[in-house]
Formats: sequence, C-alpha cells, structure tokens
Amino acid sequence: MIRPIRSHGALLGDIRASDKRDRSFRLWWLGQSGFLLQWQGVHVLLDPYLSDSLTKKYSQTDKPHVRMTELVIDPAQLSFVDVTTSSHNHTDHLDAETLGPILARNPSPKLVIAEANRAFVAERLCIDPAIPIGVDDGTTVEVSGVRISGVASAHETVERDEQGRARFLGYVLQFGEWVIYHSGDTIQYSGMAEKLRTFGVHVALLPINGRAPERRVSGNLSGPEAALLAKDIGAKMVIPCHFEMFEFNTASPDEFVTECRRLGQPFQVLRCGERWDSEIWER
Repeated sequence: MIRPIRSHGALLGDIRASDKRDRSFRLWWLGQSGFLLQWQGVHVLLDPYLSDSLTKKYSQTDKPHVRMTELVIDPAQLSFVDVTTSSHNHTDHLDAETLGPILARNPSPKLVIAEANRAFVAERLCIDPAIPIGVDDGTTVEVSGVRISGVASAHETVERDEQGRARFLGYVLQFGEWVIYHSGDTIQYSGMAEKLRTFGVHVALLPINGRAPERRVSGNLSGPEAALLAKDIGAKMVIPCHFEMFEFNTASPDEFVTECRRLGQPFQVLRCGERWDSEIWER
C-alpha cells in the first residue's frame, strides 16, 4: 500500500507550521479529489474522502473498492477547518464517515454544496437541510473571506434538476489575489473552458483517472485531457487528482506529465499528504 509523504500527526504538524498568515497560500493533497487550502489562517477542505466507507460497502460485491493509499488523516482531527465543500453526491465527494466527524467538531460548520443536492446532502449527513450553503452554476457565495463560484461539471454529462440547477459542480475559489479551480469530477464540455478562462485561474485541480466502460462508473478527464483543459483555461499551474485511491479506478500520472510538457503547461504531481506552496511564484 502507498504511504502518504506525511500523515496524521506529521501532517497536522506541517499544517500548523505552515500557517504564516502571509499573502501566500498552501495546498495539501489528501487523496482522491480531496485538498486542504490554507490562506491567512483560513482552512478550506475540498471534497474530502477520509474513511474506508466505500471499501466496506463494496467488499462483498463484483466491484471491490480496494484502497491503494493509506488513510492520510482521521477526519476527527480536522476541527480547525472553516469551510468544507462537496461538489456532488458520489460518496468519495460526499462521505458521511468523513463529513460527520468534521461537522460535529467544528463550532460553526460551513458546508458548501450544489444547491440541487440539498435534500440528498441533508439526508445522507443527518443534518438540518438549512445548514448547507448552496451554490449553482454561475452563482457565487462568500464564506470566511473566500468567494466560491459554481461552474457546472459534466460527469459524464451536465446534469440538471427539474429547476435547471446543476447536480455536478466545480468550484472557483477567489481569495486575496489568488484563484483556484477545483473541478470535482468532470470531462470537458463545450463552453467550459471559455467560462473558466474569465476567472484568471492560478491553480487548477483536475482528475486524471479517465473513462473505461468496464469500471461501470462515470468517467473523468484523462491525464492528457486534464493537461489540455488546464492549458485552455490559462491556468498558471495544474495539479492532478483522483488517482491512487482505488485499484479498479485509477491511472498513472505519466501521460498527464508527458502532455503537460508537450503543451508547455506548468504542473506539479503531488504525493498524498504533500504540500504545494504559492511561494514558488514569489521567490
């Protein structure tokens, strides 16, 4: 099994030591599509999956979710998180065993979700439906000093509810001078790059596990497609995710790296538990 570069106490120590309250921001990859953003004492947790709920759920089926990477941190240790997001309802993006302990240990939990999913989220997490903060494609909320805008994602199509609200979202986070795009699960669709280009994205966090019918799950960008989307939206940096979590639904980042180099697209491949620091642009 893959060991995170930092986990549990070592990861917490790195997060605390990095909290400089300066103009920079830090990102930690927590596995799958989960990231922790730190900026001026604010911590935003993006689509965390920090349990073995899917491994247990599918252990006796013909689609076992065999974990590849050790758990990086117990979610109960993340009592300092200010904002948590869920981009859509799939368990590796909306996990009760992850979000329950986080929400329970934060005095004023702020959970940002796709508005179309409010009833489902409340039922899965056993919370008051009024608690989550809803966003839709093209709308923006400000939470803990971070502006969060919804951009529809296609997993594998752009799905909307009866009121026209997107069921799958990506989030653009604007804070200080910085802009991060976390796509959630998506492929590229017509008009997507044009919408994202207007934000001036500094860092794009994109899946690379691709699409394979034999997996019997909705697909995502492949590595080369993620590199191209990052280039198309003008991202200053792209960091891949959604790999090395489950044996049946992963991909090597090698093709992503090759395509980024061919396109001249700046990139960084992180190991689980590793930190990326915006100070690289300030040195």
